[in-house]
Amino acid sequence: MKKELLKVNNLKQYFPVKGGFLGRTVNHVKAVDDISFEIYEGETLSVVGESGCGKSTTGRAILRLEEPTDGEVYFEGEDLLALNKSQMREKRKDLQVIFQDPYASLNPRHTVGQILTEAMQIQKIAPRSELRKRAIELMEIVGLNAEQIDRYPHEFSGGQRQRIGIARALSVDPKLIIADEAVSALDVSIQAQVLNLLKRLQREFNLTYLFIAHDLGVVRHISDRIIVMYLGKIVEIADKKSLFENPQHPYTKALLSAIPIPDPEKKKERIVLKGDVPSPINPPQGCRFHTRCPFATEICRTKVPELRNLDHMKEGHRAACHHIEKIHSGEMALQK
Repeated sequence: MKKELLKVNNLKQYFPVKGGFLGRTVNHVKAVDDISFEIYEGETLSVVGESGCGKSTTGRAILRLEEPTDGEVYFEGEDLLALNKSQMREKRKDLQVIFQDPYASLNPRHTVGQILTEAMQIQKIAPRSELRKRAIELMEIVGLNAEQIDRYPHEFSGGQRQRIGIARALSVDPKLIIADEAVSALDVSIQAQVLNLLKRLQREFNLTYLFIAHDLGVVRHISDRIIVMYLGKIVEIADKKSLFENPQHPYTKALLSAIPIPDPEKKKERIVLKGDVPSPINPPQGCRFHTRCPFATEICRTKVPELRNLDHMKEGHRAACHHIEKIHSGEMALQK
């Protein structure tokens, strides 16, 4: 039985929309709207979806980089949202983040050595006399040379800067690392190197990842389980094999149909969704996806579907759709 490391219950993250002469709150952007999931020790759970679906906001809310509007976040059984600022600062030793843009997240006035030793000093990881030695070890672990320790971030390539970001996250011996679009700013050959590095570090240090991405090819390479999000809601959760071989939710099917196949002879049916993603300020009633779904009926427009286990799928494959069984059995045809 796997040990549960992180549990998220009914997490909400709403951002106020100001307006009018006095700048009052007139509405809210419902970036993350009542989601629940768990992460087990040593696994990689990926969150995928279109831009604006709330995946990065979920990661930031868990870390309390932005205070969640509502919900519970339990890390090793302890409610993170109940901690005060100093308690949370201590807890951050176990919860680290790798940001999307390694240049923006590294202080340009600090050398690599200073960047890596700063977090270790704050968290009292090692005696001051050993910090530089440990920083050199970290650089070698992520594939950088020890002689580069006194260089500044602008002297490195994008892939090398991301390795510095990974080394910084590792410097405090974390248990969970949230990788927020950690490879999306890199070109494909460098992406593969960084993903392989993350997998190797996971094996060596028993790390757990929450991996946020929009590229399904990347997700397929690194994940154990996958969450698919749409407009602030989870629409499907499954292990990687089950999701890629048997996607159940119409939105997941459309996403997977967009992955290019490296074979010009092979024809693949592309599912093209109509319209644009609705605004998270005024999301649709009922199922969020009904405005673009080819199977939508009246119940979809009025009732929110629950995220539930599916009888015809293996245990743990859950989806939020009123008509999945009918779609699966071929009983339900596309609505014109």
